[in-house]
Amino acid sequence: MKYLVTLFWAFAIGQAVCYLGGALQSGSYNFELSTIISLIVGVIALIAVRFVSPKKAEA
Repeated sequence: MKYLVTLFWAFAIGQAVCYLGGALQSGSYNFELSTIISLIVGVIALIAVRFVSPKKAEA
């Protein structure tokens, strides 16, 4: 479930960032490219958290 939530927020925030970035630079907004980039960044974030988080000690 946490993976779906992470990908959802990566998608939502990625769309907002791309839309605002395009508006600030007087560029065009491309939904497909924004979706691909934001989901790739979300997957990279999930992989990074997997390797960076400390391991739980077993008793």
